[in-house]
Amino acid sequence: VQLQASGGGSVQAGGSLRLSCVVSVNIYSLNFMGWYRQVPGKQRELVASISRSGSTNYSDSVEGRFTISRDSAKSTVYLQMNSLKLEDSAVYFCKARQYGNDFWGQGTLVTVSS
Repeated sequence: VQLQASGGGSVQAGGSLRLSCVVSVNIYSLNFMGWYRQVPGKQRELVASISRSGSTNYSDSVEGRFTISRDSAKSTVYLQMNSLKLEDSAVYFCKARQYGNDFWGQGTLVTVSS
């Protein structure tokens, strides 16, 4: 399984970005897909996830501002990020789980400025 993340960039606080993660397999063959983020010196944290059935979960810090979704025809999972805050600045990674194995995409940098 290969994942290609994109969509990061620089944005002012209050703005929006949409991240994309294209996967090399049928999305419905994946048990789980998630977006994580990491800042220097801190552990990578789960931001949002979507299960095979379509159930979504969000961290408390992004609930109500971020939305994870998928387009099976494009084999793509999205992370729509609205009302961005300074503390959302991080490298964002997508992860897929298939048959108990985890696969990571490369990171995409999100920088939120005041």
